[in-house]
Amino acid sequence: MNKKFDNILDNKWWQEIAVVAFSFTIYTLKNDWMLFSSFTSILMGIFFYFILYMHAQFNRFFLLPILFKTQRPLTYIFLTLFGVFVFSVLLYEITMLDMFSNCRLYQNSHQRSYVYQLASVLGTLVCILSPIIVFKFYRIHRKQTDETLLFNEMQLNSLKGQLNPHFLFNTFNTLYGISLEFPDRTPDLIMKVSQLMRYQLESNNKKCVSLEDELEFINSYVQLEKERVGYRCEITYDSKIDNENAYKVSPMLLIAFIENAFKHGTCAIEKCFVRIIITVENGLLHLHVVNSIPTKKTDVVSTKIGLKNTIERLNLIYGKNYKLDIQDDKNTYIVDFKVQLKKFVE
Repeated sequence: MNKKFDNILDNKWWQEIAVVAFSFTIYTLKNDWMLFSSFTSILMGIFFYFILYMHAQFNRFFLLPILFKTQRPLTYIFLTLFGVFVFSVLLYEITMLDMFSNCRLYQNSHQRSYVYQLASVLGTLVCILSPIIVFKFYRIHRKQTDETLLFNEMQLNSLKGQLNPHFLFNTFNTLYGISLEFPDRTPDLIMKVSQLMRYQLESNNKKCVSLEDELEFINSYVQLEKERVGYRCEITYDSKIDNENAYKVSPMLLIAFIENAFKHGTCAIEKCFVRIIITVENGLLHLHVVNSIPTKKTDVVSTKIGLKNTIERLNLIYGKNYKLDIQDDKNTYIVDFKVQLKKFVE
């Protein structure tokens, strides 16, 4: 039903019909149609409305462009007043004709005066041009909104296309590091990596996934990192969700912050830690990630794509409706992220 209504609003012909119906209704009420005594009087009334409608269309197609395209408001006002004067004089002269005197279109003497015709021209012009301008700006706004949505969709797809290889690159680096130290565990780890890759591929074309699936993916990734550096790094992961199945989230949105913590927080042999806490209460997701910063850093290969793209995705998806606080105090790196999630039932 809403889609059909939107189609009607977007259709120029339906808009034109609505404008004519609105202005003609106002015109007939103003001129007391119930006093029309003959078919000739009705035709004369329609003829008068046609003149008023032609005046409004003349203003619409020849004078309004002066205002909107050339930005000359004074010229537009002068020409509009001149057009109102010409058409009001034309209507007044018609009411003075002999053939019109036999038509009971106007019952009162003041309705045959020039002032009344001037008011008719001005009133009808406003009644016709006002909805036309409103519909015009509605179409412009709708077009700009559609173009913005399309552009944002293209940007999101582009960011996803960059983020997925970035995640793949980091995951294989992790797998490579484990295979060097624990070659006998490599087959099982390859299976875990394949599950991560499956989720990534399946969620790639989805705008939203369930929070439960996203948290399961994050948990699998954390377990993989524990296999790699758990023997020398303190890793804690805790999640408290009031109802995992009730919420949806954009896929692969949180993983960049967690990846970054493991990449830069575990790059030294000295004691290090990564702490991840995810909570959701009344739909408010709170991600808190803290990792140590080694005093003696080893060289870490970083493309700096993950965090940058994730922040750009956040801006496109949530606008200003999220909070992201990143702190670096030389000893620890803290990411604190909050956003209100939507429910599947909405």
